[in-house]
Amino acid sequence: MKNYYTLVGALTLIISVTTNKLAAQQASTHINTKPKLVVGIVVDQMRYDYLPRFWSKYGQGGFKRMVSEGFIAKNNHFNYVPTKTAAGHTSVYTGSTPKTHGIIGNDWYDKTEKRMVYCTEDATVNSVGTTSDAGKMSPRRMLSSTMTDQLKLATVSKGKVIGVSLKDRASILPAGSAADGAYWFEGGHDGNWITSTYYVQQLPEWVQKFNDSDAAEKYKKTWNTLYDIKTYTESLPDDNKFEGAFRGEKAPVFPHELKKLWKDNGEFSLLKSVPYGNSLTVDFAEAAVNGENLGKDDITDFLAVSFSSTDYVGHQFGVSAKETEDTYLRLDNDLARLFSFLDEKVGKGNYTVFLTADHAAVEVPSYLESLEIPGGYENGKDFYNKVNTFLKDTFGSDKLIENISNDQIFLNHEELKDLKLSSAEVETAIANEIVSYKNIAEAYTGTAMRNQQFTKGLAAKLQMGYNFKRSGDVLFALEPGYITSSGRTGTTHGSGYIYDTHTPLLFFGKGIKHGETAQLTQIPDIAATICTLLGISFPSGEAGQPITQALEN
Repeated sequence: MKNYYTLVGALTLIISVTTNKLAAQQASTHINTKPKLVVGIVVDQMRYDYLPRFWSKYGQGGFKRMVSEGFIAKNNHFNYVPTKTAAGHTSVYTGSTPKTHGIIGNDWYDKTEKRMVYCTEDATVNSVGTTSDAGKMSPRRMLSSTMTDQLKLATVSKGKVIGVSLKDRASILPAGSAADGAYWFEGGHDGNWITSTYYVQQLPEWVQKFNDSDAAEKYKKTWNTLYDIKTYTESLPDDNKFEGAFRGEKAPVFPHELKKLWKDNGEFSLLKSVPYGNSLTVDFAEAAVNGENLGKDDITDFLAVSFSSTDYVGHQFGVSAKETEDTYLRLDNDLARLFSFLDEKVGKGNYTVFLTADHAAVEVPSYLESLEIPGGYENGKDFYNKVNTFLKDTFGSDKLIENISNDQIFLNHEELKDLKLSSAEVETAIANEIVSYKNIAEAYTGTAMRNQQFTKGLAAKLQMGYNFKRSGDVLFALEPGYITSSGRTGTTHGSGYIYDTHTPLLFFGKGIKHGETAQLTQIPDIAATICTLLGISFPSGEAGQPITQALEN
């Protein structure tokens, strides 16, 4: 009997130790999921409805793989205005909005410098890989840390972070302030990938080797549809008045002969405006994985990739063009190629991917007009003249406006002082005046943005995009479907309406649960979700919540 109790005790001890060990292992897995590599993908100007619209034509290895193996958030939105490229990329990676991170547009009027400034311009650094000023860029105008910065902090800089995009801002801002490198495509005569001395003093050997290989040269070819154009039934007829043609083309129709258009359209810069620019981005991203040995050890690395050709194509051809449809079908193939490469180089199940967009886009307003759907155009020059005339008649000065940009009015505060006028008084007068103008939906003063709390509607979105030091004195929003433009072809973005805010959000890979949600998710939630997955601190300005349904356990 004694031996029996001894045996039972021993077995109980073994079971207890084993159970505790398994529990500890599980707890460790739940608390800190460590993929070897995180790949953040931002598709410039991708509307959510491009997923269901072209679904039947997508292959199995791109968007469909992300949905079938991962998690899709079907009701994902930007929660601020303006929905612009730089602000969008920064919001995705900081988990905040322009109110906090300070990137209030691609460019904006600087009230201190009294000039328009570009989001990543930096005169204190020099170009690397080019003799032009195209490399004089850095993330120094960004006021919050990014999830990529937090990864650097969590790994005491052992985890590598690399940003890749055709656009400088789409590479620099996601990579963050502590990145190992950010690279963008200069285009022009040479067609090289470049960077700045903020990161390195000379191009790494792998980048120089990529440039020397003339990798972009192979895309100097005809752009025709990937499949029979007759099957592109989700789009308008190829020849229509709502699309813009390339310089040298008589009509915006397939095929687009790039060799014939080369000189008149910026040579290698032309690749940015066709889907081959996305293919080139994948080529370079793969070179970055190899050249930087990303995902080769147990310390998580981060590759931030932005596909920009989708934005160029959308601006020129619009939402419902066959060129736009073809661009997304080709992007789907490029994604499949990238994922297959990662399977081989990093290992299937060893990496995590998220995919979203920096904004969506409105249907071409002239197309909306043709269907008698509300939409149209606002002339910026006429708007300025009308407001200026009002101020002169009301306050006796035509010098009270210093700048109008990004749907914001900046007042001349020196002129206000000379006339002994309060800013609040003039702001209120302007807001009350312009809200009566045709095509203006709403207008708010900077004073209200600072002192009131808006909880819903456009006012709340404007407030989330309002930065105390950088934003204007009066903010306004056009009516739905309206844009400020002198042309009537192609599309744009920037508003707080659903057509600009509704973007895809997909996760797949290590630590991601298969599923979907139609509940509201917002752009700041992405950084919170990835940081929770990695078990690292959230960015300094984080305002989102983790999407727990997407995470295993």
